[in-house]
Amino acid sequence: MEQLAATVLDTTFRNDENGYSVVRVLSGVSEETVVGALPQLSAGEMVTFTGDWSEHPVYGRQFSAKRYEIAPPDSLPAIERYLGSGLIRGVGAATAKLIVGYFGMETIEMLDKAPYRLVEIAGIGPKRAKMISESYTAQVSTRRVMIFLQNYGITPGLAAKIAKKYGSDTIPVIKGNPYRLVLDIDGVGFLTADRIALSMGVDPHSEFRLRSALYHLLSEAANGYGHTYLPAAMLKEQASRLLGIGEDQIENQITQALLQRIIISTELPGQEEPCLCLPYFFHAEQEIATRLSYLMDSRPYKKVDDFPRRIAELEARQGIELSELQRKAVRGAVEEGVIIITGGPGTGKTTIIKCILQLLEEDNEIMLCAPTGRAAKRMTEATGAEAKTIHRMLEYNGEANLFQRKEENPLETDCLIVDEMSMVDVTLMRALLSATMPGTRLILVGDADQLPSVGAGNVLRDMLASGILPSVRLTEIFRQAEQSMIVRNSHRINEGMLPYLNAKGSDFFFERSTGPAAAAKTICDLLQRRLPEYLKIPEKNRRRHIVHLMQVLTPTKKGDCGSVALNRVLQNALNPKRKGLETLLHGDTEFRQGDKVIHIKNNYQIVYIRDTADGREEGTGVFNGDVGYIESIDADEHRMTVCFDEERYVSYQKEQLELLELAYCLTVHKSQGSEFPVVVMPVVGGPPMLMVRNLLYTALTRARELVVLVGQEDVIARMVHNNRIVKRYTTLKARLEAIVQ
Repeated sequence: MEQLAATVLDTTFRNDENGYSVVRVLSGVSEETVVGALPQLSAGEMVTFTGDWSEHPVYGRQFSAKRYEIAPPDSLPAIERYLGSGLIRGVGAATAKLIVGYFGMETIEMLDKAPYRLVEIAGIGPKRAKMISESYTAQVSTRRVMIFLQNYGITPGLAAKIAKKYGSDTIPVIKGNPYRLVLDIDGVGFLTADRIALSMGVDPHSEFRLRSALYHLLSEAANGYGHTYLPAAMLKEQASRLLGIGEDQIENQITQALLQRIIISTELPGQEEPCLCLPYFFHAEQEIATRLSYLMDSRPYKKVDDFPRRIAELEARQGIELSELQRKAVRGAVEEGVIIITGGPGTGKTTIIKCILQLLEEDNEIMLCAPTGRAAKRMTEATGAEAKTIHRMLEYNGEANLFQRKEENPLETDCLIVDEMSMVDVTLMRALLSATMPGTRLILVGDADQLPSVGAGNVLRDMLASGILPSVRLTEIFRQAEQSMIVRNSHRINEGMLPYLNAKGSDFFFERSTGPAAAAKTICDLLQRRLPEYLKIPEKNRRRHIVHLMQVLTPTKKGDCGSVALNRVLQNALNPKRKGLETLLHGDTEFRQGDKVIHIKNNYQIVYIRDTADGREEGTGVFNGDVGYIESIDADEHRMTVCFDEERYVSYQKEQLELLELAYCLTVHKSQGSEFPVVVMPVVGGPPMLMVRNLLYTALTRARELVVLVGQEDVIARMVHNNRIVKRYTTLKARLEAIVQ
């Protein structure tokens, strides 16, 4: 690494959430640009940066700082620039000149030791002096914290987050118990806190350390792998390996943690050793099972009389003929308190939902919902009835992290239909059921063979595996859907058979490619030239058509065919830098006008504008998974406007840009709940835990009109034959089974 000693001139960009800054500095007689996660720096400060030089394709030569040392300004002009930089409340350029003119080179020492002397200056009264003093002290305190944390290997960005959380108490809090960071700070894992603790001299055998490790391992099991518990032997072995301590000591701490209810032990039938879990997940799965039992026992308040006649009339009116399984599903939906309807693409799940709506709509209040905004939108388009995200329906308050709809304030509906149930984790399921009154019909629809939820639990599969809840698995592919090779191949893959590749007149194609780099090049060519020509997309507005029609999906984030690399490659191919194109650098991403982007976190407060026949309409809410394109960029204001669904325009301010990522390529996990006209997917190998059958199946079921796989036949074969569904340790199945015993 190199060092750059320089005087700060100004900060041209700063992200207050992670500290990422672009700073203009003077080194000798040369102006340079320094980038990185840094504390707020004032003009005139002397800073020694440690890092590396790089050449940015747009902004040129930059120094990427990894560490820094700040020295106080050492000249009168530097002190004046520092005070007048705007970082200290109550001090502008004129006031800074007055203060430095009065105290000279002793200004910094005065502010550190005797800020009350500010009242000696004409025009600065006690109230203003106090404001200046407090602002200066807070800034110095933040700097001290940043430097303190830097000494323990904490990145500046993470240090900024920690300082923001604890404020002036940061250093005493961390010295008192570094392991608090694991609970309080998103992004601080046990290993980071442990490194700080051990470097401070914390006893490796201390209860703090061992207890924190147990909590960390159970949290990591839930958040990283979807487990709601770990077998006791597995937890002991993992803790022993992590800490370098014997299992006897670990067992003693587990006993103490159980006594203090930090963790909970439960027994499962057929399992010899106890299951250890965090209290939240223990109670969540227990509550889910109990509430499902209530709903099954209560049965719907409002009945549907003379079902055979009603369903016959509906079939005649719609010109359809339901299969035996479809009829069973519809009947169960109107008669049972709870029913699960599962099946793959083309098996008629949407037809069933539409039939249920028509049978019930006269006498019943009905609510439709799905886990994501994209899934809710698809549900609305397919049924013609309004569907909401589960979060919105439950009136989630993002700031307070609470649902307003709950047992004391339940949903007022006779029937609740939930789609894309495979994506629902235990946290969301618990919240949904707590707001659902007994007597409400609960109809759960999903494809149990798709990837499980990102969050903890295996809700849909556990409910089906228990055999307790009424359920119908649809297996018949209907005539219209059977004509699609996408549908046929999806079912073949799900049954462990190889797909048909490049069948004549097909909507399913395979492009052979020798490796990841070659596959990335082929994917680029497909989107840039070959697919637009094949689909006869007109030259006019071709770029925008490509953005809306085509989606690249990939199993992984890393590598030449990972989402990170492919997004860069596809951005340069489909939306290259050119004269007159507005751009905006935010963090490590350069956004360009016209880029395809995805919103990555539900935000119910963000405002959008929609153009309607009656004028402009204002609304709120953009959801995780919403995909759009950048309509305009204001680089000076660090602001972008994004258009979603060709109608909703959202203005993202500087602090909201963290909610956006490039979306030319998405991981298959991130695409769940969405549907795209055209899906292109690299199949070039990767980690065995990702290259599995249900990931390939999930990717194909995202496509509506066309699929192109790019890679090697043997990789497709390995994925089809790799049906290793990673086991999730959960208790919901056993809890449901226990209800009927």
